[in-house]
Amino acid sequence: MRWFETPNFDFNGSRKIAYVISGVLFFASLIAIFVQGLQYGIDFKGGKEIVLDFDAPVSVVELRSNLTEPLGSAPEIKLFGSDSEVLIRTDNESEINTVQGIISNTVKELYPENPFTVIKTDVVGPRFAEDLKSGALQAVIYAIVIIFIYILIRFRNWTFSAGAVAALIHDVVIVLGVFTILADLVPFSLQIDQAIIAAFLTIVGYSLNDTVVVFDRIRENSNVHKGMDFMPMVNKSLNDTLSRTVITSITTLFVVAVLFIFGGEVLKGFSFALLIGIVLGTYSSLFVASSLVVELEKRTKKS
Repeated sequence: MRWFETPNFDFNGSRKIAYVISGVLFFASLIAIFVQGLQYGIDFKGGKEIVLDFDAPVSVVELRSNLTEPLGSAPEIKLFGSDSEVLIRTDNESEINTVQGIISNTVKELYPENPFTVIKTDVVGPRFAEDLKSGALQAVIYAIVIIFIYILIRFRNWTFSAGAVAALIHDVVIVLGVFTILADLVPFSLQIDQAIIAAFLTIVGYSLNDTVVVFDRIRENSNVHKGMDFMPMVNKSLNDTLSRTVITSITTLFVVAVLFIFGGEVLKGFSFALLIGIVLGTYSSLFVASSLVVELEKRTKKS
């Protein structure tokens, strides 16, 4: 960690390389999203829910593995209230009675000595799913708008707001692009559901926190070093906060990595989104948000 005791990295000097990297990732993500389309989960496209109550506890992993082929896709399965109650959600398009029959027959073969009762069946209709999709999109948009206003009020400079919001959009779009590209390549589900939306909002908050710390140091240095040019001052601020940024990111990555490895199948997509988001959030705080502020400040002064 001695690299971070008195760092003197030229972050702004490398901003054009960062522009190329970010531009390629951003536009590749947009192309993937528009060409392949996002893979929505049951929350957003509708499906069926069935709750089973067993006499004895069962393995969620074993259930998911055995129901994937009969249902045509991997269902979402989680414990529901106790170790013997299981919630099964599937996007199978057959009638609810047909889906219930497929699940019941498969489970009877799998656990012949563990009888069960179907205690609830439900259909998630497309109307509800569309409303949820609209609400999720509005939540992300409102969060970004409020963040723009917050940064504007706090730093009294629209260039800081623009840099912060651009970095957040950069992070969210690239994570969505990675999910789209890897959807059929990884052995776990990357469908967009409510948990993933929560992950995106967490990424927004994490990235914003890093960015605000850097912006605070820029404001402090602008008062202390009033004769210093803006670009060197931004570079100094990034180096001043580098130790805090790196240590926070590494410790958070450790925790999320443990969640990804040991958190179970249901949390794979959520924790995977956070892993990518933490790396991107750290990168965008160092190379995207501050670099855009420098560019906008230069153009503002020229005009």
